[in-house]
Amino acid sequence: MSKRDQIAAALQAMEPQHLEVLDESHMHSRGLETHYKVILVSPAFEGLNAVKRHQKVYATLGELMGQFHALALHTYTPGEWQQQGVAPDSPTCRGGSKHDLAH
Repeated sequence: MSKRDQIAAALQAMEPQHLEVLDESHMHSRGLETHYKVILVSPAFEGLNAVKRHQKVYATLGELMGQFHALALHTYTPGEWQQQGVAPDSPTCRGGSKHDLAH
C-alpha cells in the first residue's frame, strides 16, 4: 500500500465527507513519497480553529507522521466546504528548508 493510501485509510476515522490525499513529492527535491497535500472535510472540525483541526489530523495519523517530510493540510467543516468548494494550490518548493546550510 502506498503512503498516500495509508494516509487516506487512516483519515477515514474522521468520517470525511470529502477527502483528497495528493502526493506532491514531484514538486520537491527530497525524493518520492515525501510531500503530501490533504483536503479534508469533516463535521469533526465544527467549532475548532485551524490549530485544533491540524492537531486532530496529526493525532489521527499517529506514527505515519514520521514517515514523510511535509503535509499541507486544508481542513474544512461541511458548511465551509459548501461555500468554498476548492482548496488553494500548493506553493512551489524552494528546494530546501530553513535548516539546510546556506551555500
